[in-house]
Amino acid sequence: MAPHGEGSDAAVEAMAAQVENHPISSILIIIAMQTEALPVVNKFRLTANPQPAFPKGVPWVHYHGTYKDLTINLVWPGKDLTLGVDSVGTICASLVAYASIQALQPDLIINAGTAGGFKAKGAGIGDVFLASHVAFHDRRIPIPVFDLYGVGLRQACSTPNLLKELNLKTGKLSTGDSLDMSLQDEASITANDATVKDMEGAAVAYVADLLKVPVIFVKAITDIVDGEKPTAEEFLQNLAAVTAALDRAVTQVIDYISGKCLPEL
Repeated sequence: MAPHGEGSDAAVEAMAAQVENHPISSILIIIAMQTEALPVVNKFRLTANPQPAFPKGVPWVHYHGTYKDLTINLVWPGKDLTLGVDSVGTICASLVAYASIQALQPDLIINAGTAGGFKAKGAGIGDVFLASHVAFHDRRIPIPVFDLYGVGLRQACSTPNLLKELNLKTGKLSTGDSLDMSLQDEASITANDATVKDMEGAAVAYVADLLKVPVIFVKAITDIVDGEKPTAEEFLQNLAAVTAALDRAVTQVIDYISGKCLPEL
């Protein structure tokens, strides 16, 4: 292993250039909820890995398979071992992203899932967005420079051709660990210029950036955050139908990616 410094930086750059100039061969899909994950698992006929390369005792679930010229790995954080609900939120997302990248070495990550949208920014129920940028809205550290660290703004992998071909919407994604939205969260989301709100994206983006793996975000709108219905009620009401829209979009994205290099996206 090269020591830290110029040699290691050059090695990283060389590896990145090599990946960019070769067709994408391995995709890691990270999805927070079982309801969101299973349609994709079934669509691509993925099979569960009974012995995933994860720490012993964690509930994380790994599905894998091949589709056209792609190796597809899908990981969802599983059910909480105490309460039995989906392990949503930034902590699980970041842990799963780190462990999955280390174990599976993907060329590209797709963080797919349902999300809230803002009608004031043009979002509607069932719309599917490719996020252009991601940031946190609940890490408020009002100290110079730490404030920027808390927001953690990062740009998603650029996919102008994919966006045009599939006619998807685009907008900025804001992430926090609460389904509802406090007044402070609302102010931060506004400052982030976000169209879409979720509970995982920025955490996945942080890990992907740390480990130098490109990532795209496919988010389908289940609830209108600035609408009249309670968020939880609208989310549950629309989850099944919107999950079907998410499944279709993820399938289209993977079909488009097949045989292409990163710069062609």
